[in-house]
Amino acid sequence: MKKEIKQLAIIGPTASGKSDLAIKIALKIDAYILSIDSLSIYKEIDIVSAKPSKEELNAVKHFGINLLNPNEYFSVDIFIDLYKEVLKECEKDSKNLIIVGGTSFYLKTLIQGLSALPKITQETKNAVNARLKNLEECYSFLTHLDPQYMEKIDSKDSYRMEKALLIYEASHISPTEWFRQNPPQPIIENLSIFNIEIDRATLRERIAKRSAKMLIMGLVDEVCYLEQKYTRLPNAMGSIGIVEVLEYLDNKLTQEEMLENISIHTRQLAKRQQTFNRTQFQNITNAPLEKLEYLILQSIKNA
Repeated sequence: MKKEIKQLAIIGPTASGKSDLAIKIALKIDAYILSIDSLSIYKEIDIVSAKPSKEELNAVKHFGINLLNPNEYFSVDIFIDLYKEVLKECEKDSKNLIIVGGTSFYLKTLIQGLSALPKITQETKNAVNARLKNLEECYSFLTHLDPQYMEKIDSKDSYRMEKALLIYEASHISPTEWFRQNPPQPIIENLSIFNIEIDRATLRERIAKRSAKMLIMGLVDEVCYLEQKYTRLPNAMGSIGIVEVLEYLDNKLTQEEMLENISIHTRQLAKRQQTFNRTQFQNITNAPLEKLEYLILQSIKNA
């Protein structure tokens, strides 16, 4: 008899202890881990993203970590495809699945789903690729065609413009109209979500300690290496922890100011994450870290 795969998600603000808890639970319920972290997906961004150690990665099989180079594009639809692949792997190996990380927007999209795209032929792809050679012209055309869709798209965002053109060429309607006619379908249903509650003072202390530890581990050297190899252009190079080090290297900040800015910006991110997690999910259990392990194990036992 085929084992039923149990799935759950652990979310919480940065530095709240999500990864450690996920590994503890995974070892007890025979699970794989899928990371939902917009930085851990990248190779070589190790210290900045506070990835699990090699020992932790070896203890439990992780997905969504070290998949792309920092100059490669990553988006929510790529994550959806990754989730589907991971679920197949879990089913093949009879493993449960824990989804964990700070980029809860990806989790929300899993629950809400994405709209299906029209059938796109190779001929359509070739035509769109030819048009994309002139990004300025594409941007002007799409802005005129669908100002609502293009409102938040940058004039150099070739990935999103390509998607918009493919939809238009394949369906002969604007992307906004296509998505109106083809609403998203949930990809995962009845997912138990566990959110780590943590008071502001404790989180502030944990963030300060993490920032100091990053420096000791070689944060500046890592950012120097990344800048030399990939330049400052990739989106990943605009992340918290990288930006402040680059300002330090440009002699705009002292080392002390750099660390303080990393802590401040990380606290601001944590506040946004807490607001998102509190307001965007329905089937969610909120509890302090020390209580969540028991609650999760009980939910698995009773499922």
